[in-house]
Amino acid sequence: MPIGGPERAPILAICRATAFDRLADRIAQSWARVEQPKVGERKERRVRTMIPRARLVLVTILSFAAGAGAWAQGVTRTVTDSAGRQVEIPARISRVLTAGPPASILLYTLAPEKMIGWVRTPSPTEKAYLQESVRELPEYGRLTGRGGTANLENVLKFQPDLIIDSGSTGGTYVSLANNVQAQTKIPYLLLDGRLEKTPEIYRLLGELLDTKARAEQLANYAEETLSGLRQRIASIPESERPRVYYGRGINGLETGLAGSINMEVLERVGAINVAAAAGTGSLSKISIEQVLAWNPDVILVLDPAFYASVRTDPLWSSVKAVRENRIYMAPNLPYGWFDAPPGVNRLIGVRWLMSILYPQQFPEDLRNTTREFYRLFYQVNLSEAQLDSLLTPATPRKQER
Repeated sequence: MPIGGPERAPILAICRATAFDRLADRIAQSWARVEQPKVGERKERRVRTMIPRARLVLVTILSFAAGAGAWAQGVTRTVTDSAGRQVEIPARISRVLTAGPPASILLYTLAPEKMIGWVRTPSPTEKAYLQESVRELPEYGRLTGRGGTANLENVLKFQPDLIIDSGSTGGTYVSLANNVQAQTKIPYLLLDGRLEKTPEIYRLLGELLDTKARAEQLANYAEETLSGLRQRIASIPESERPRVYYGRGINGLETGLAGSINMEVLERVGAINVAAAAGTGSLSKISIEQVLAWNPDVILVLDPAFYASVRTDPLWSSVKAVRENRIYMAPNLPYGWFDAPPGVNRLIGVRWLMSILYPQQFPEDLRNTTREFYRLFYQVNLSEAQLDSLLTPATPRKQER
């Protein structure tokens, strides 16, 4: 019967002592072979006299090694996060906890081996688009954003070396980061979640997590997407830029106002957000009368139920986008392409929107673009069926397979 708990301690101690004695004895014997015994002195006696010396040397070596290991664990460095906070972090980081969904995606795409869990357990459908190694990681809840579910006691149980959050770096989030760090003694970094900052954040985190080569790959892709394609967009006349409505929710009557982080992808591709007429802010409820007055050229949809009903709903029948059948549902597996959440997952959304809004200027094969993005960022190879599932409701019907 296996022995567990306190009963194992004496046996382990005896085993360790026996192993130590054997090692010391071997060292002593090796010395005895090197040193010639004096006249009349037996070799066995020389071995016995050398054993204490061998033990002393071993104790010195092991003590030094243990001290060096402890010293390495205690080495820290100070970094400045996106909020300007000076944060002292370990020199070596192997366990990272993310405060919200955008940070989870950022860490997964860069260093999945350093993840210790999920803010929210992926659904079975989402898992099919993720690496097998992370699919069954435990859930610890979210520290930040709407609907925070994590408590600090649970955070401590996961024993992270570092906590990261990606998104806003405003006062509310700075206060949260400072409070969590003070109560848990775990360093907490705030990282700017704006799309334009993506290359910079990848390089910073790659430096901190010792994944610089991969970080450079992802940062280069982000730069090509955000900056390299900007000139091509600039060549498109204002008269050819569509007026777009983004409908969230089961009835499509929630949208992002001007300046909303949820609308960054639309702004990046130079399209016109019709809801900007309602002012600045974040997500907001609006009325069908407002949509009718805006009369958008294109409707982007988040909820599958709304996508399925909007074409036949009499309330929406007079909208130009409905009449011309220019309604597209943003793919959302494993994460949304437009927002939901507003993280690095939106990089593929930029390329998707450019493809469907400006097909003449951006004739690239969207299937190949999607396949490449998922291989590089999510480290999965999509099947043809998975590509169909993502792209069929997201592209003009003439392009459906």
